[in-house]
Amino acid sequence: MYVFLVLFVLSFTSIVFMVRRKMAMVKNGWVPQPLHPHPFVPDVQKLKHFTVANARRVEHVALVTLLRSYVKTLNLLKSQYRKSVNKLTELKNRNKIKNGEPINTDASKFLKMVSDYKHKIRTIKRRIHEEENKM
Repeated sequence: MYVFLVLFVLSFTSIVFMVRRKMAMVKNGWVPQPLHPHPFVPDVQKLKHFTVANARRVEHVALVTLLRSYVKTLNLLKSQYRKSVNKLTELKNRNKIKNGEPINTDASKFLKMVSDYKHKIRTIKRRIHEEENKM
């Protein structure tokens, strides 16, 4: 029993001595930094750095996924629009064929101009030919 009492007194005096030494350092203006941080309280600077790094990574991933989904959605909408336009023109052509109407396919402007010039040249040739016959 005395052994435990002696051990208790010795450990208590050593604890008092260590606390007194720390108090003397604080009194002199030197605040000791703990060598090992508390296991349940994270270091604020490390936490800040970790948060900023992960926020940048998450921001990058979110931006990339947003752009990908935007492009894919636009391509899907374009393809659906083209398909619907093609279906509508096919239905329109089928209805015209059923009704017996000729399908009007518009030619390009260049071809229209060429055909107009040919027609004008023919009329001019006929006039010239008729005037030569009258003479």
